[in-house]
Amino acid sequence: MRVLIVTAAILSAVPSLLMAQDHNIKPIAADAIQWGSAPPVIPKGAQMAVLAGDPGKSGPFAIRLKMPAGYKVPPHQHSNAEAVTVISGSFGFGMGDKFDETHAQKLGPGGFVDLPANMNHYAFAASGDVVVQINSQGPFDIKYVNPADDPSKTQ
Repeated sequence: MRVLIVTAAILSAVPSLLMAQDHNIKPIAADAIQWGSAPPVIPKGAQMAVLAGDPGKSGPFAIRLKMPAGYKVPPHQHSNAEAVTVISGSFGFGMGDKFDETHAQKLGPGGFVDLPANMNHYAFAASGDVVVQINSQGPFDIKYVNPADDPSKTQ
């Protein structure tokens, strides 16, 4: 019986001990997210916030992308898969080499899509302003199906 009591006491202390360790946890309240201009490889008009990691380096990262009404990202692909969660608004996306809203799918807040690496896709703000969270592996890259669509080449 005494062993059970000691074991229970140790097990109940484990979560507190784990939480006490410095895990570099940095919670961010929604109103404290630091928004800035999206990088030039993404069409102008979007804002981006880095929540975790560094999209420019190897390793996991989490970003949020804020797109104004009517915003579009032409067909493109990435070297790594993207897990996209809709935070607000109506997010549209489709697969393929051509931008075609009639064949696109739309997701509202809480919606999720896991886009495989090296798959051509496009995205847009389906109605109103849209915020999505993207979780992926860095370094982030984007290769447009039509090189002329790359905004970093025209600025």
